[in-house]
Amino acid sequence: MSSHVLSLLVEDRPGLLTRATGLFARRGFNIESLAVGVTEVPGISRITVVVDVEGLPLEQVTKQLNKLINVIKIVELEYSSSVQRHHVLVKVRTDNSSRSNVLEVVNLFRASVVDYAADALVIEATGDKGKVDALLRALEPFGIKELAQSGLLAIGRGGKSISERVLRG
Repeated sequence: MSSHVLSLLVEDRPGLLTRATGLFARRGFNIESLAVGVTEVPGISRITVVVDVEGLPLEQVTKQLNKLINVIKIVELEYSSSVQRHHVLVKVRTDNSSRSNVLEVVNLFRASVVDYAADALVIEATGDKGKVDALLRALEPFGIKELAQSGLLAIGRGGKSISERVLRG
């Protein structure tokens, strides 16, 4: 599999996300992860998309994305030159006998318990894909009741900012 992380700066306008993801779908790209949120600049959002492009030309889609009126900038973020994190909330079945073992796993992975109930804990963790996957494998024997994951969040390393370069001069 050949995954690529794209960071798109876009004007915050209704329908843009649908148009952008539609371009990927029409070209047969599988979107593995998608995260959208506001940026430090009012009216501008960042879309972080991870696409599987094995055997397909990524350049074709990025050119078409650039043609969308509300797309300001597209940057491919290489793993070595960016910070990439996943975020997960996982509800794990617990009882009096298993709770301490689950808490050991939580501490081992530097995760946090964000909700406590007599029969379950909700755990929050952030990290690279390997860490999040390893945490889930470690919690699986206790019984995962529910799971929610964000799309990949990524930003370039260093002092440069794509929004600063594009929007502020």
